[in-house]
Amino acid sequence: MSSPVKPSLTYRQEQAAATRTRIAAAARRLFGVSGYQMTSVAAIAAEAGVAERTVYAAYGAKREILSAICDAWLEAAHARELVQAAVEETDPERTVALAARFLRSLFETGFDVMVLFEAASAEDPETRTMLRAKLEGRNHVQNLIVESIRDHIVIPVGAAQAIYRALAAVGVYQELVVESGWSIDAYEQWILGQLRTQLLGQPRGAGPISGEEWAEIRSSWRALGDPGSSGDGA
Repeated sequence: MSSPVKPSLTYRQEQAAATRTRIAAAARRLFGVSGYQMTSVAAIAAEAGVAERTVYAAYGAKREILSAICDAWLEAAHARELVQAAVEETDPERTVALAARFLRSLFETGFDVMVLFEAASAEDPETRTMLRAKLEGRNHVQNLIVESIRDHIVIPVGAAQAIYRALAAVGVYQELVVESGWSIDAYEQWILGQLRTQLLGQPRGAGPISGEEWAEIRSSWRALGDPGSSGDGA
């Protein structure tokens, strides 16, 4: 499926987009060091090398920078392409492999963003509302992935969806990868094993996806933009 051709930007529009990107990148760095609440717009402006009024002109409010960071993260994770590939896949084994890859990609490219979102959820009502909508959107697409294999799962769909959402919790990744030192490949294979066992009813200890199987899975999503970039999980 080919993507629609985007119209060319004017020079002024390109400059504005580049400034927004620079501001968001600066804010992400500062949020990671000082936290969302303790990072001022003035500090973001200084880090980005722009005037404070430029930050307000580009985003209006600090929470809108947080939203832009989220959008850039999901694009870098190829979240849309992975979800599309998963829900269109007809082989349930490949669907759960893509479901595991989806979580890997989210954490691999944006663990700091997910931690930031949890910390920022205690902010003002508008920020909480925005973050709640983002979380509900992620839950929705995860539910869609499970729904797409409803005829193959061995437990009620609602229970299967709850298991997948639980596996996506920040605390799970933090405990296994950050605290316990698991590799990202080991994390992905563990997620895949849980989905195989809990959703498809396969015996525990089933072998990992082979290199050839991953190659076949990746070939099914190349037409969607080749979201499989860093690491093969093979």
